[in-house]
Parts: sequence; C-alpha cells; structure tokens
Amino acid sequence: GSGKSTFMNVLGARGIPIPDSIDIYHLKHEIEASEMTALEAVLSVDEERNRLQAEVDQLSEQMTDESLDDEDSEAISDRLTELYERLDDMDAATAEVRARSILSGLTFSDHMMNKKTKEFSGGWRMRIALARALFIQPTLLLLDEPTNHLDMEAVVWLEDYLSRWKKILLMISHSQEFMNEVCTNIIDLTNRKLEYYAGNYDTYVRTKAEKEENQMKRYNWEQEQIKHMKEYIAKFGHGSAKLARQAQSKEKTLAKMVRDGLTEKVEHESIGDFKFPNPEALPPPVLMFQNVSFGYPNSPLLYSGVEMGLDLDSRVALVGANGTGKTTLLKLITGDLVPVAGNVRPHSKLRIARFSQHFVDVLDLTKAPLEYFRSLFGTKSVEEVRSYLGRYGISGDVQTQVMGQLSDGQKSRVVFAYMAQQNAHMLLLDEPTNHLDMESIDALARAINNFSGGMLLVSHDMRLISQVAKEIWLVENQSIKVYQGEISDFKMRVRKQLKLADKEPKTSE
Repeated sequence: GSGKSTFMNVLGARGIPIPDSIDIYHLKHEIEASEMTALEAVLSVDEERNRLQAEVDQLSEQMTDESLDDEDSEAISDRLTELYERLDDMDAATAEVRARSILSGLTFSDHMMNKKTKEFSGGWRMRIALARALFIQPTLLLLDEPTNHLDMEAVVWLEDYLSRWKKILLMISHSQEFMNEVCTNIIDLTNRKLEYYAGNYDTYVRTKAEKEENQMKRYNWEQEQIKHMKEYIAKFGHGSAKLARQAQSKEKTLAKMVRDGLTEKVEHESIGDFKFPNPEALPPPVLMFQNVSFGYPNSPLLYSGVEMGLDLDSRVALVGANGTGKTTLLKLITGDLVPVAGNVRPHSKLRIARFSQHFVDVLDLTKAPLEYFRSLFGTKSVEEVRSYLGRYGISGDVQTQVMGQLSDGQKSRVVFAYMAQQNAHMLLLDEPTNHLDMESIDALARAINNFSGGMLLVSHDMRLISQVAKEIWLVENQSIKVYQGEISDFKMRVRKQLKLADKEPKTSE
C-alpha cells in the first residue's frame, strides 16, 4: 500500500525522463491465451526486434553526420555494438536454444513447451511472460514480485539467473533470501520518499536500523532542547531586562531550529498483529491418510499408497517439484478431492482453515471488509468489527473499500482475518506470503508459532519455512517422505539437481 507498484508503473510508462537509449520491459501481465505454444510465445519478439532494428537504422544514419564529435561518435558506436549483440541473440539459429533453456529453468518440460498457451492456467502463463521478459534482455527490466506463482525449484533457478543479470534490474520482492542473492542495492519507499541503500537486504536492514537509532537520538535531543527553551521563555520572558534578553535569544534560537527543519520522529506503520485463536484439544490422530492414491482423470497417479498423519502439534512444510501434487494434497485433506483408492480420515470434530492463492475462492470481492465481516459476525457492533479487522492491519479507509479494489497484500490480510474467526484446529497455508511484505510475514510467523493447533505449509519462502516448520515433507515419486535436513540443505539439493555453480556473494557497485 505504500505505492511500490504505482512507482513501477510510472517508470514503465516513462512518466519520468528516461533516456531513449534505455529500453524498458515492464512485466505486468500473463501471456495471452492463444493457439501459440509456450515456446513460440517466448520467441515471438518481432515487435522488439523491429524496435531494435529501427534504432540501429537511426544511429547508423547519425554516424554519417560529419559534425559529430569523438565523444558522441564513441557513444553511438558502443550503443550500436550492444544493439547488434541483442539482435544476434534473437537470431533464429540461437534463439530457440536460449528460449528452451529459460523455459526449462522455470520448470517447463519439453512437452509443456509445445503446449498451446490457452491450455495453461494463469499462473503458468505468467511464467511464460517472465520467460519472454528474460529472453528479450531489456536494458531496464521491471519485475513486480517475480517469485509469485513459482515453486521452489523455479525460484532457486531464477535467483541464480538474475544474480548474473548484466543490465539494470528493478524489482519488488518480499523474499529476504531472494533479495540477498540477487540485489546489490535496495530502494526504500516510505511516506512517498525514496531512500537508497547500498548492499543486499540484510545490509539494508542493519543500515536502516542504525540510521533510525541515530535519528531518534537527534529527535530526542532536539525535543529536550525545545522543552527547556520554551520553559525558559515562559518563565523569564517578562522578567528583568537581562533575563528577558536571554529569553528573546532563546526564542530566536528556537525559531531558527524550526526554520532549518526539525528531525522527524521515526514512525513505523502498524501492520497489525495476526492471531489465530487456540482451539480445544482433540485426541490424536486428528487426520490420517490410509493407503491413499490419487490422480486426475486421464493422467498418471500423483500419489500411490500414501500413509501419513497430522496432529495438533504438527508444523510441516511441504516441498517438492512443480506438478508433484502439493496443492492437490491440501484439497484431499479438505475433502475438495476424493482419493481414487484408500481413505482420508479426519477427526469428526476437526475444523480446518485454508489459505488459498486464489482470493476469489474465499472472499466476496464485491463487498468491503467491514460489510463482509459484519455479515459473518452478526451480533457484533461496528466498533468491535473495526477493532477486529485492525488487528490484521486492515484499518482506516481500507475497511470500507470494495475488496476487489484492494491490493493483493490487503486481500491476503482479509483472508487471514477470515481464517482466524473460523477457530480452526488445523491451518492449511498454500503460498501465504505471495503478496505480504516482510513485516507481515514476520507477523504471520509469530501467529503460527503462538497457535496451539496444527499447520501444513506449502511455500517457496525459505525464511518463513525456517521460522515455523518443525518438519519438512518432500513430495516426489508419488509419495511423501520426511526430509532429513534444514530448508537450507534442501535448497542446496535443488541447486545441485539444477547443476547451478556456486556463486560469489553479491556486492554493491
């Protein structure tokens, strides 16, 4: 809600002066559903190729101008070299190999690359759009939450790919691990001001904390000085001539301090403090899978003979390659899907609350949060409902805005508020951090750790997993196994599977 996406939209639309030589690609939408295959969609860069060729023609004509000085001539020559390299990259002889490599990194199989874009879900078409943006290699690439809709394998690949990006990359991200690996600089947008920090995310956090500590010291010193001066002026302003002169001097000093600008107090916006009410105890096991098998019609089995159980003390992170059935498992637990063999046995009194990546599955987007929750709570007053929503960072005008107009982060908070009122025994969280900022992710982690019920988490956010998961379950080969190791170990396993080289730490330039 601070305006990050708006700022990026302004950049993408050249709402501020940007040199014409800097071409911009702003990834905003998924690729259009059409008859084109995924591979063809990535390769269909005729518009970009034509734009580059037009710039080559224009610069080549400028090079014939005899009035050009050496400096301008060298700059044009350098730009032409860069443009020729870009056009070579789009040459049919090499383009397909590069496009396939990018799609493969984003976990497209050869079969999927040859599927029509209209056969993919919105999340997969967004991956195709991301692949196209990477293929084009613009001078300035704008990405808004690029890891959303990606599984961990694709996130690890993208992290490695962007860490070696040779051009300008500006991205909005909530992932600490991702920013630490990719970013050399951080821009903080607070109160409509941009502040620049050198280094990765961890360096930014340390530097900002030190800066705010020093700012508060200055603020407190100034306020103490102002207090003493005001007290002196009030006490001696009408005293003897000598004291009155001293009071006038302090009055001038005070006026100068105000005129020069006082240090602002450090204010942190309240993001609310998420809370999931603790349920009554249930005897274990609260949920059992007995020899469960499942597959979609006309497709191979995703699960075969799965045996597992969840209790109120379960804190499980579910990981695995895309398409192995992580979200499917959540739907089997909730009863939205039924096994083709075996049984899913929940306790008769088990209440489950689920966070879905698709808000429309949970919320009535035509209503405002206040209206929606008043209908849920029934007897509670407007003030009580407002107070309840405020605990989840849904405050002020946001409470009366139609939910369809809220940011995705605000919608996420509404879903958490909705989950909390269900008083569930078990939380099923499917990519809950996709639209949350870092502070909200930490608030969610605290809420989970203070919750006495069970939790099953599907996430690519390694920081959240490390904060809340006691066990990591790996989905592969139609089964679910306990992974022996930390989430950082699993990430290294993925890197080795992807044959990614070890990298040097990022440094600011």
